[in-house]
Amino acid sequence: MTSTARPLRIALFCEAVTLAHVARPLALARAIAPAGHQLMLACDPRYATFTAEGPWQHESLHSIPSAQFNDALARGTPVYDEATLQRYVDEDLRLLRAFQPDLVVGDFRLSLSVSARLAGVPYMAIANAYWTPQYAGGYALPVIPLSRALPLPLASALFHTFRPLAFIPHCQPMNRLRARHGLASLGNNLRRVYTDADHLLIPDLAELFPLSGPADTHTYVGPLMWAPSLPAPDWWDEAVQAPLGSVYVTLGSSGHVGLLPMILEALQDLPVRVIASTAGTPAPARVPANARLAAYLPGDEAARRSRLMISNGGSLGTQQALAAGIPTLALASNMDQFLNMAPLEAAGAGLTLRADRLSVARIRDAAEQLLRSTAAPAAASRLQPQLLTAAAGVAQAFDAAARRLVQSRRDSPARS
Repeated sequence: MTSTARPLRIALFCEAVTLAHVARPLALARAIAPAGHQLMLACDPRYATFTAEGPWQHESLHSIPSAQFNDALARGTPVYDEATLQRYVDEDLRLLRAFQPDLVVGDFRLSLSVSARLAGVPYMAIANAYWTPQYAGGYALPVIPLSRALPLPLASALFHTFRPLAFIPHCQPMNRLRARHGLASLGNNLRRVYTDADHLLIPDLAELFPLSGPADTHTYVGPLMWAPSLPAPDWWDEAVQAPLGSVYVTLGSSGHVGLLPMILEALQDLPVRVIASTAGTPAPARVPANARLAAYLPGDEAARRSRLMISNGGSLGTQQALAAGIPTLALASNMDQFLNMAPLEAAGAGLTLRADRLSVARIRDAAEQLLRSTAAPAAASRLQPQLLTAAAGVAQAFDAAARRLVQSRRDSPARS
């Protein structure tokens, strides 16, 4: 065995503003732990139920409240200010200096763009392909005050015209932070700010989300599939007495909780059984007879038991749907969700409804269209083998990329 084949000390940082940014490092940690790597997983205590126990050293890491994050997205304002990012850097450095990793991996922990460099540790960022500068697709109009106030064609035209100017305030906090620590500006390209790292781990299918540019900047590590390990609800094994089968509803931690009553109303008269996760929020006051609810559900198994998933359109949920070979109806609000759904819609494996243009009738019509379609499940089934193959290769893809990066840093004269 060569020296580069030894187990690595790897620090994984979760930015707990959404469950997805916790679930992906968790999935990666579980995939690579059998190789014997010494792992440290750092996450905000709000998700300790999922992160505290595992083959890793667990550390507490502060993240801004999820409500603050979602509110910033809804208003179209910067998520972080410079002071917050500096506090993040201080906390990152405390953990990095204590653990002394060979490599740090972060999921939307933007401060690692600075703190990993200050600590002299190679840095890999988990980021969807559509957030990288190498992605050929454009941006999408999210649900913001502009889109609510104006007709969509006008709102979209204004957004795309003034987007470069509108993104400047989103980039300035990171650029000021980098200047404070003697690092070069990333400019006003939001994708650079969101994904600056020594190497990117892309948890997507290359066929759906192709990237241009040199391949040595990124690795398609495969979908990072995760579902909570929880006791099944008492209704879990009920027989399904519904001609169109089950519909799995999960709006995730970044979905609009207020939409769940509307979804349940839309589905109550369809010949389906609804299984829904509230993502830890209180259940609606009125639950139709054909619906079953739980705080959290094993999403992978729930998708396999269903013919349709209704979600916010985020990558974690849509990948669970594709792994089960079923289409997705997305009720999308933030830009990430629109960007993720665009290639799935183009492939015929789903539909997107805007959260600022919803009605009970629109949800019911779209759900019934997908449930009665033969083309949509066929499109999802065509993607299923590729996704499952990629997901099975996560550990191997990561290990090759990680060792190249670590060895490259060791060979660099700057490390002598």
